[in-house]
Amino acid sequence: MAEPRRTKDEAEGDLPGVRILVVEARYYEDIADALLAGAAAALKRAGAAYDVVTVPGALEIPGAVAMAIEARARGGRAYDGVVALGCVIRGDTIHFEIVSEQSARGLMDISIAQVLPLGNGILTVDTESQAWARARMDEGDKGGEAARAALAMLRFKRRLAAERT
Repeated sequence: MAEPRRTKDEAEGDLPGVRILVVEARYYEDIADALLAGAAAALKRAGAAYDVVTVPGALEIPGAVAMAIEARARGGRAYDGVVALGCVIRGDTIHFEIVSEQSARGLMDISIAQVLPLGNGILTVDTESQAWARARMDEGDKGGEAARAALAMLRFKRRLAAERT
């Protein structure tokens, strides 16, 4: 497996006490397992704790994230960031475009409105073989990449907060 690229701010175990919400779509279960394995490895490497919530498909991911944010407002568990994992494979209808575009739009809207560090690991591919090439940790490791993106945004958010004090 290739070593992931690290930023100068990133160090192994540098985020103890951080809690990340991983929302995974299980529509393609084996691919979801591979994405989750990559995300879990990256989160553990950073020292971050995480909870995994499973939803049926990619279109349900933004709703699950919004529900977690709303629960936090009522005294539920707070998350420092979110990792979204799933796979959408093109078919013969426009369903692919709807799911891929709307799930991405929903996640971006939430991330911006809530100032929430987010890594989008929802694969949007033409074929199952493309999905596997992106999902496997020893190839594309898009699950790990999504987790590292969320952690990088969390580090950036913390750095900006520290500069204000």
